Amino acid sequence: MLPPHVVLGTAYYPEYLPRSVGDRTAVDLDLMVAAGITVIRVGESVWSTWEPRDGVFDLEWIRPVLDGAAERGIGVILGTPTYAVPPWLQRAHPEIAAERRTGVPVPWGIRQEIDHGQPAFRFHAERVVRRIVERYRDHPAVIGYQVDNEPGVLLAHNAAAFEEFVAGLRREYGDVETLNEAWGLTYWSHRLSDWSELWRPDGNSTPSYDLAWRRFQAWRTTEFIGWQAELVRSLRREGQFVTTCLAYDRPAVADVPLTASLDVAASNIYVDVQDGLARPSLPSRLAPGWIGRSVADVFLAADRGYGSRGEPFLVTETNATSIGGSHQNKPPYAGQLRQLAWAFVSRGARMVEYWHWHSIHHGAETFWGGILGHGLEPGRIYREVAAIGAELAAAGSSVAGLTPDVDVAVLWSSDSDWAMQFQPPLATGGHPDKASYRTIVEAFYGGIVDAGLRPGVVPVERLEAALTAPVVVAAGLYAASDPVLERLVTYAQDGGHLIVGPRTGYADEFARPRAGVAPGPLRKAAGLSYQEFENLDDAFAVEGLAGHATRWAETLLVDDADVLATYRHPGGERRPIVTTKRCGRGRITYVGTVPDASLAAGLFGESRLWAPSVTAMSAVNAAGERIWFVHNWSGTAVTVEPAVLGRVELGPWDVRVLKEGR
Repeated sequence: MLPPHVVLGTAYYPEYLPRSVGDRTAVDLDLMVAAGITVIRVGESVWSTWEPRDGVFDLEWIRPVLDGAAERGIGVILGTPTYAVPPWLQRAHPEIAAERRTGVPVPWGIRQEIDHGQPAFRFHAERVVRRIVERYRDHPAVIGYQVDNEPGVLLAHNAAAFEEFVAGLRREYGDVETLNEAWGLTYWSHRLSDWSELWRPDGNSTPSYDLAWRRFQAWRTTEFIGWQAELVRSLRREGQFVTTCLAYDRPAVADVPLTASLDVAASNIYVDVQDGLARPSLPSRLAPGWIGRSVADVFLAADRGYGSRGEPFLVTETNATSIGGSHQNKPPYAGQLRQLAWAFVSRGARMVEYWHWHSIHHGAETFWGGILGHGLEPGRIYREVAAIGAELAAAGSSVAGLTPDVDVAVLWSSDSDWAMQFQPPLATGGHPDKASYRTIVEAFYGGIVDAGLRPGVVPVERLEAALTAPVVVAAGLYAASDPVLERLVTYAQDGGHLIVGPRTGYADEFARPRAGVAPGPLRKAAGLSYQEFENLDDAFAVEGLAGHATRWAETLLVDDADVLATYRHPGGERRPIVTTKRCGRGRITYVGTVPDASLAAGLFGESRLWAPSVTAMSAVNAAGERIWFVHNWSGTAVTVEPAVLGRVELGPWDVRVLKEGR
């Protein structure tokens, strides 16, 4: 479905240009060809242009773009505009407005402010999708479709959604007594005598309820995207693919089931550039969220894209220059766009697509910069993108469809993330840190990168794929079933090295703390237990390994494990904080804190780093060749001499792509 090479693309919105600019489609497309851009994404944001009035369609406005693309050999990903409803639809059917809180509709005027389960919305969405796909499925430029855009942006509290939620609970639990026991509703007199007594989620304080609600909302998003994907499949021309672009931090997204309904996974990866990409990492001014804050975050985001389906993926959006609001103006240093493009490719990206071609002159994203600025003339960013296009073209199929090498697989659990958002274990300034899960996982993932190893991210739903790696990290795996934890023990017994991080195994799959002593099913195999835990206001130096324990500490009671590191507790005594124990033919290492960068790197053995600013990732292509991607994430030139590659000279903010053995 995709070309046999890595595709360089951009989102293209000529409909956003002021009329005074005139028609510059031919100029833009010629500039794209000169830059090596071979795919454009169009049409996903302008339902009111496709259908300006109810039942009145204008399908020809995009035709000159598609014709021009076909003439120049540019493929088109055609978007369905269902995430941005037109004013006439909202006025005719106000019931489609989503409610973030019961009975309080989201005001219209942004985007994605609708409840996509409403019948009126589905009727009109199906109609416009059918008209667009039927009109252009046979156009030679169209290679695939993006349905909707960054779905799962809100949790819809509409009455129909809640009724559907209750109906699902009735099917799952059968009767309210079973639900009372499962959720512990004796607490605070929450016991139900009838299903009609289940309260709305707005004021909920029960963790198991919240987790069930988040799972339900993610299922609704999966159902909606699956419904639309199947609709497009029933209409498309053979050989065209269907995808959607995921923002993985959306509150109503579970990527594994959602991407299972698509032909290929696709993710949007935005990055804090300039010194945000410096190694060693500098303290970030940004909170964890949709912008990657470090080099490790870049690789983690790409690994999540690959991990959703365990196969190559698309980067449907990434920054060409400054991103965010009008106050966030940080264009990349020279060379950083090239570094990022090859970083994505190194983790299996089949496409790198910039959002967007030209900076927009109207609307909320006016200062989210494009390859061309508001002046619409090629400049430095265009020239750097063109250089990337030339390199991708020269590399051809040798870097397409790569399988990344993984030394350490990191498990990702959406359930644990949601559970920790509801009851965060970590604090920031005395307030709950809703990014607790991501903070814990990022600490271990960053340690892998800092140790010079090659990480991978595998969702818990694809656990068996993770267990093929020689080392597996289960950190922050708070909401986990007995079978999952028992399978991790078996992995260690069979010869794997399991590294367990804080909070893992503390609760079951319904976010209920286990009645047994922590870490539950891991206790005997790990050779330790704990009954107390605490937040750390300061970082404490550890002995036995380099680095510090930060933010959290479990009071580890060692049975027959070996203590690798201790720290001096403020109460005066020295306490174990990292242990290890042989387990069958393998080993379990337990870490009872959030490690700082030095401690996290030390967990993975002797560093393979060739220089502090350098990372080296590798992957195997379809021909069985191993390709190395060696980055220098600094403004100072460096020379390294890895045994597998020989002498490698890297300039400031540079990357070399090398075939092993050459």
